[in-house]
Amino acid sequence: MKKKIKICFVIVNRANYGRVRILLKKLNKNPKFKLQLVLCSSTVLYKYGNINEVIRKDRLKPNFKIHSNFEGENLISMTKSAGHLISDLTTCFENLNPDMIVTIGDRFETIATAITATYLNKYLVHIQGGELSGSIDESIRHAVTKFAHLHLAATNKSRKNIIQMGENPKNVFNVGCPSIDEISKINFNKKVNLLDKSYGGGTGNLVDLRKKYLICLVHPNTKNYKDNEKLINNVINSLIKLKMQCIFLWPNIDAGSNFISKKLRSLQQNLKENLKINFYKNFENDDYYRLLKNSSCLVGNSSSGIRESSYLGVPVVNIGDRQQHRERGKNVLDVKNDEKAILKAIKVQSNKRFKSQKIYGDGNSSDRMIKILSSVDNNINKIFHKK
Repeated sequence: MKKKIKICFVIVNRANYGRVRILLKKLNKNPKFKLQLVLCSSTVLYKYGNINEVIRKDRLKPNFKIHSNFEGENLISMTKSAGHLISDLTTCFENLNPDMIVTIGDRFETIATAITATYLNKYLVHIQGGELSGSIDESIRHAVTKFAHLHLAATNKSRKNIIQMGENPKNVFNVGCPSIDEISKINFNKKVNLLDKSYGGGTGNLVDLRKKYLICLVHPNTKNYKDNEKLINNVINSLIKLKMQCIFLWPNIDAGSNFISKKLRSLQQNLKENLKINFYKNFENDDYYRLLKNSSCLVGNSSSGIRESSYLGVPVVNIGDRQQHRERGKNVLDVKNDEKAILKAIKVQSNKRFKSQKIYGDGNSSDRMIKILSSVDNNINKIFHKK
């Protein structure tokens, strides 16, 4: 019997896991593969929505947990966290000895994974390379592309970008975004329980899901670090003036998160009764997409507004330049980091609806990925010869 391919995924946050969740579950059942899971960064921190329980429900088991992050959520702590993670991943990969290492997207943890895999002579698979955003994440993503041996892009344009960077077209594939797989299988008639304790809150004034509501998801822009305080102030002021129900999710762990979290805590503690705003650390995938689909508008700067929202036809107000150059659908209205512009845009978008657009996939990405991964020779010398 042929030896199983040991394939190791490094999962760094809730969105990271959500994007490849179906892929992981299918690989775990596939006799050709031995799945390995490494959890690090915000996945092991309670305040960012520790995803242990979600993984347990999915009948997956982490092989390694790494506490790699320095406190502070600023530029210094983020840089030190990346360096620290390289050290810990070295020990992790030495113990697990995977045949393939998979990294996703464009974060500081992604580049740490790529560097570690490369210096250990491990075959590196990069999911969602080739995308343009205009932020520091774009530079990280392109750097990881040059480390990687196999590229699983989410759009045809992204595939072309990777090839233009000098990568062998035989190793570059447009498979779509695996998060669309998840959405395509959801029962949207099922109700969401906002009082579920596993969602880390429901703090604030409870939103009535039978009425119109917004979803706000504001992440720090590490390239314009000092603008993050202005960004969250403009969003909060717009919500107060609008007086529309809102579900607000906490930001990720990137530099600048300290500014955003501080302002959200202040709003939470001083929230007036007439403002129906709920604050949550995270939701399970299915419930998040149900809330998103039924919302009037997604407000913020998350890639969720670019990817999943286009497939769901949800109106989006995208603020600032964090997603500046990403491919987007007609559902996205881009505005500057300006309070009046944000308020006006929300009023316009919250009264619209859009047709589903398949820019980032059709719901069959995971199967395409597994077929491609299965075709890679398990002999490490031959693998590197194919680069």
